[in-house]
Amino acid sequence: MAKSDIKIKARELRRTGVSILEIARKFGVAKSTVSLWCRDILLSDAQKNNLLQTKSLAVSRGRLLGAETNRLKRVVVIEEGKKWAKSTIVSLSKRDLLIAGIALYWAEGSKTDRRFIFVNSDPAMILLMYKWLKSVFQIEKEAFMPRLSINEIHKPRVHKVLEFWSNLLELPVAQFGNPWYIKAKVHKVYDNYDTYYGILRLGMRDAAPFKYKMLSLISLLSGIVNKKELSR
Repeated sequence: MAKSDIKIKARELRRTGVSILEIARKFGVAKSTVSLWCRDILLSDAQKNNLLQTKSLAVSRGRLLGAETNRLKRVVVIEEGKKWAKSTIVSLSKRDLLIAGIALYWAEGSKTDRRFIFVNSDPAMILLMYKWLKSVFQIEKEAFMPRLSINEIHKPRVHKVLEFWSNLLELPVAQFGNPWYIKAKVHKVYDNYDTYYGILRLGMRDAAPFKYKMLSLISLLSGIVNKKELSR
């Protein structure tokens, strides 16, 4: 088609309210060329509104497509991470478990006095430390002294919270210390109100001897890191 014919067709389309970009794509010419051809054509308010709505829908579709593409990329990365983790940690030896427990207590345990207290809100982490103490150091169940810390807005459901930790650790509620209620004001009820189980302080009776052993293990592990004796 001759350029003059393309110009005529382009102007006809523009008069019907077709966008400059769409006309340029249809005829394979530059957007600036179509704009020059049609600069004297004025669109009605209805045509302008239609173009704005079309553009808005296109932007929304683009965002949705972009979000879906990113989601699929994340899924692939997550699955690759899971495969890598499974191939890296097939099973844990007793020594592996020992190092894991030392590192956990180093990060989340009390280190400033004679008490042995491991504090966390993650049930899986609490359970790992609990099993670690029982399996690696043969700590008897009766030696544990758990204590719940939770905001006072959860007082009405504290029995449910204590039952959760009791079932998780297979320890009677009577073995738990009195709950410690945090008095910080909360100005709204969160969506996870019914599934929040506070922070558990996993303590032990007569823990001083064991506490000093733990501090020695942490010191030893720290020394290994500082001496750069980790395998490369």
